[in-house]
Amino acid sequence: MSEQSVMEKLVRPNTRTSLHQQFKQLGLTEGMVVIVHSSLSSLGWVCGGPIAVIQALMDTVGISGTIVMPAQTGENSDPSSWERPPVPKEWWQIIREEMPAFDPAVTPTRGMGAIAEAFRSFPGVKRSNHPTYSFSAWGKHAAEILEEQPLAEGFGETSPLAKIYQLDGFILLLGVEHDSSTSLHLAEHAILNRKKENKGTAMLENGNRVWKTYQEIVYDSDVFSELGEDYEKSNPVTVAKIGAADAKLIRQCPMVDFARQWLKVKHQ
Repeated sequence: MSEQSVMEKLVRPNTRTSLHQQFKQLGLTEGMVVIVHSSLSSLGWVCGGPIAVIQALMDTVGISGTIVMPAQTGENSDPSSWERPPVPKEWWQIIREEMPAFDPAVTPTRGMGAIAEAFRSFPGVKRSNHPTYSFSAWGKHAAEILEEQPLAEGFGETSPLAKIYQLDGFILLLGVEHDSSTSLHLAEHAILNRKKENKGTAMLENGNRVWKTYQEIVYDSDVFSELGEDYEKSNPVTVAKIGAADAKLIRQCPMVDFARQWLKVKHQ
């Protein structure tokens, strides 16, 4: 959908103030821990673009709250697995040798959207140090959420996702659907004997750039849309319009618990 057609759905422009009021109406409150997945274009025209959206979120949860966003860098991975687009096999070793090491201060996100990309460098925002699956966070629990993220099981039981779970946080889907919900990857670790694959990434180790190889479970978000639809049939999800976007606010714990059982059945 074009920006013009989305603008036509708006009675008035989106602003920091109007978004703040709509976030409150959706159910965001002061002190809330929330992981946000977003599409800026789905909101329609925003006065101030992604900065206004971030400011409105901060206004809503306050300094006692915490905002988390994915800051993944999928291009910092082994080129042998690249499909969009693939690269010639003759390039693989060159890429492994030359890919810049992940630096949480400067490495841009990829495919996370304009809001998440702006958020990662926002004043007061911290970022975890995983070279592929990092998260950005701001607020009371930011340091606690980001302090540990192992190279293997980057979405697993000691990851930022698990910390959000322990803090009884929420998932905000802002103009996106369940297939964008990174929290569901946490549930994939409950599948016994989950297939693993070899991974590679460029990172800093003792101040030196290295190409690191490791094993990770095969994450698969292709079923997340179906999973989310089934969850909504029997569980509470708050739905509202934020600008022109459909937004959903979901407690993470019951969603992840449901996903663990749902995925186990699918993989029997």
